[in-house]
Amino acid sequence: MNAWALVLLVPLGLLGLAWARQIYPARGLVAWALLPALLSLGLVAGDFYLPWLLAFDGIVVASMLADLASLPWRSALSCERECARIASLRAPHAVSLAIVNHTKRALSVRVRDDVPDGCRATPSEFELRLHARSRTTTSYELRPGGRGAFRLGAIHVRVRSRLGLWQRFLSYSAPQELHVYPDMRQLREYALLARHDRISLLGMRRTRRIGQDNEFERLRDYTLDDNYKHIDWRSTARRGKLTVKDFQANQSQRVIFLVDCGRMMTLACQGMTLLDHAFNSMLMMSYVALERGDSVGMLCFADQIMRYLPPRGGMRQMNRLLHGSFDQFASMAESRYDEAFVYLQAHSPKRALVVLLTNVIDDVNARQVKRQLAVLTKRHLPLGVLLRDHRVFNAATVDPSDETTVYRAAAAHEIISWRSGVLADLERSGVLSLDVFPEQLTVPLVNRYLEIKARHLL
Repeated sequence: MNAWALVLLVPLGLLGLAWARQIYPARGLVAWALLPALLSLGLVAGDFYLPWLLAFDGIVVASMLADLASLPWRSALSCERECARIASLRAPHAVSLAIVNHTKRALSVRVRDDVPDGCRATPSEFELRLHARSRTTTSYELRPGGRGAFRLGAIHVRVRSRLGLWQRFLSYSAPQELHVYPDMRQLREYALLARHDRISLLGMRRTRRIGQDNEFERLRDYTLDDNYKHIDWRSTARRGKLTVKDFQANQSQRVIFLVDCGRMMTLACQGMTLLDHAFNSMLMMSYVALERGDSVGMLCFADQIMRYLPPRGGMRQMNRLLHGSFDQFASMAESRYDEAFVYLQAHSPKRALVVLLTNVIDDVNARQVKRQLAVLTKRHLPLGVLLRDHRVFNAATVDPSDETTVYRAAAAHEIISWRSGVLADLERSGVLSLDVFPEQLTVPLVNRYLEIKARHLL
């Protein structure tokens, strides 16, 4: 009876340790505990060495308890995290972890950070050797998979006992906010290339200005894309190198983005939703427009108006656009285009370039888009941007091999033909249009804006 009680008490004791102190047996403890069990098989031949077996069992139990006492307590370690508060969507974000060992002996630990859902850490876990009374720093790359506000929680540490028979899980609270914004790397790349007059490397065209509604802006070095008529010969002779004049438009114009956050923008493309691609391209064009002295605004809508930023100039507006778009997400709600355009007319009556970023897949939404954009031409210059679905266009280009593939290709061709009709109707109504794949939107959108500016369509 006592033996059975011992058999029951040992597991219950281990469960009590696990619940109260987060202490668990390690693999070494299992192997160490199996050794007396194997030796007890010799009792089949006789019980003449039972006292020796009991003495060995006592040694095993004593060693387990002594090793259990060597487990570090929570106060033996402390952890800190360092990382920037702002990150870019799907861009690697550096996170640094510092672990301090306050004890007089070296410790072997495994460290894991509490990464939010939707984010991926590389590497996800560290195995470190902490020297006595030392501070060890390690780092990993956090790659956010979505925009929004995330919260980094605790830092989890697993420590082992001196003989490695026991392990304890410790959690150190380190709350920290992480705001993930749309991809800002393209803004830095554009700023760098624009500083050296090499934006053509991004695919953006230099568009010749039409008319004389320009004023002198600055002098700069001549490039192969420049018109030789703009060479300033006096400055060239003084500096000893070809120098040209830069011009800018005399008047500041307004650009307003209408961003559809409804169900049409929930489709995924290359790991991001259509809305993520739309925000990335919107921010790039906003940066270019603000740099040229224009005012930029934004209106996000779905079944209701979600956010409105009135058009303003200056690079501070870029920060407002970033903060205003990072926590907007696509929902399964049906978009109310009529409410969005009525709200726009009431809050921005002055003429502006209105860029609608959306997607159409049926006649109901297409009719709303065409009707609202056509009405908008009386006061504003509308630009309808329709994002393509890779699945439809891929199905239309696949070589049919069976009946199912033939039917899918025929349906895809019918959708593409209907989509072309929608774009043609927009053009006949005086609405500018753009039909591109989501990941290729940025360059065509910026080029269309530069073309509108050069032709003075506003």
